[in-house]
Amino acid sequence: MLGIRVKETNENVIIKWLFSTVTIPKSELVEVYFEDTYEEESEYGYRIGYPFALPERIIVKTRKDTYILYTNQRAIIEKIEAMIRS
Repeated sequence: MLGIRVKETNENVIIKWLFSTVTIPKSELVEVYFEDTYEEESEYGYRIGYPFALPERIIVKTRKDTYILYTNQRAIIEKIEAMIRS
């Protein structure tokens, strides 16, 4: 499976893509939203996914960093939001 996968543990949200794994403490998550317009991406610290294959992006903001997920899997937003609430 080449898509981005998201799962949770008791204290963390884990984002996996290919051979990469990013672990984010739930307490650090601030906001997650869908971005479908092209903007300057210099503010994003970490990029996950194929940036040239998909124009759609999910932005995950934490207290320290911002992640951009290149995916058309809109269900990831709902999944991460549910993790933030739990």
